[in-house]
Amino acid sequence: MRTKHEASPSPARPTPWQWLRYAFGGRLPRALSGWVLSDTTRTGWVRRHLARSVVQLSPLVALCLLVVPVEVAYRLTAALGGLLVGLMYSVAFMVETTEHRVAKAGYPAGTAARLREERAERSRAARVEQRFPYRVGGSGSFD
Repeated sequence: MRTKHEASPSPARPTPWQWLRYAFGGRLPRALSGWVLSDTTRTGWVRRHLARSVVQLSPLVALCLLVVPVEVAYRLTAALGGLLVGLMYSVAFMVETTEHRVAKAGYPAGTAARLREERAERSRAARVEQRFPYRVGGSGSFD
């Protein structure tokens, strides 16, 4: 079910337990759908995605460190290697994962990518206007 929602200016935040469930892929209440969209589109979304990935991988890393019956150096190496491989896959599927989170929150597919692209375009335009003040408002050309 895809419905159109508008993000509120300052969406409510999830509780720590709700965030933990969200980090492991759970759905948040509909009242927090604006927060999900904000979380996956505003500046720093990659950092937040990686933080969620580390939370997802932490039980496996803990098991590797605590349960495997080998020397500590081997356990640390295996845990670090597993964490790095897990983060590599997380980065590889980062856009798809965030789009899935946004779709579960009730937004149409592609909403997060579109909002991030619009923000990037505004940022690029601001940098151009700052760098080339004679082009304020888009007047002039580079030809």
